[in-house]
Amino acid sequence: MREKVEAILDEIRPSLQADGGDVELIDVTEDGIVKVRLKGACAGCPMSTLTLKNGIERVLKSEIPEVKSVQSV
Repeated sequence: MREKVEAILDEIRPSLQADGGDVELIDVTEDGIVKVRLKGACAGCPMSTLTLKNGIERVLKSEIPEVKSVQSV
């Protein structure tokens, strides 16, 4: 599943990079928790929670049903 998650993040990454940010995959647990680190402008952005939940998590869950949630670490 890690490879699927990385592939989806590669599709999302350009839109984050356009705003000076990025996302790094840290871990994918066996129970479907995806752990990521927001980097660059995303790391300190007040909208980062919205980006994480309504952006990254929504896309990952729609593409990979096994994903239960996305957490920032």
